[in-house]
Amino acid sequence: VQLSESGGGSVQSGGSLKLSCAVAGNTYDRYCLGWFRQAPGKKREGVASINSDGGTTYADSATGRFIISQDNAKNMLYLQMESLKPEDTATYYCAAAKSGYCSVSWSKALLYNYWGQGTQVTVSS
Repeated sequence: VQLSESGGGSVQSGGSLKLSCAVAGNTYDRYCLGWFRQAPGKKREGVASINSDGGTTYADSATGRFIISQDNAKNMLYLQMESLKPEDTATYYCAAAKSGYCSVSWSKALLYNYWGQGTQVTVSS
C-alpha cells in the first residue's frame, strides 16, 4: 500500500485547508486509516481515524474543527480542517493499519503499517 498526501499550505489563523491522501496498491483489504501530525521537536500525534465502515474518532484538539472522511470509490482519504490555529502547524501524515477497525489505540503510531511522506501545514497568527 502506498499513501501520498497533498493539500498542505500556509493559511492565516481561522482559515481552512483540506488535506487529501491517495491510497494505492492493495486496496481490497480493509484498513483503519488515520491522520497524524508532527511539529518540530514534538512527538507524532494522532489527529483522527476512520474505520473501514466509516466510524470516526478524533483527538480532543481536532474535535469540532476537523472532519475525516474517505471516498472508497476513489481510494482517497481526506481531512477537512476549519478554524485553524497556529498550534495546528505541523507536518501532516496519513497512515493505514492492517485492520478494518481502528481500536481504542488508534492514536498510537505503532499501530500503523503504512505511511505517506507528509504534507506541511503552516498557520500564521
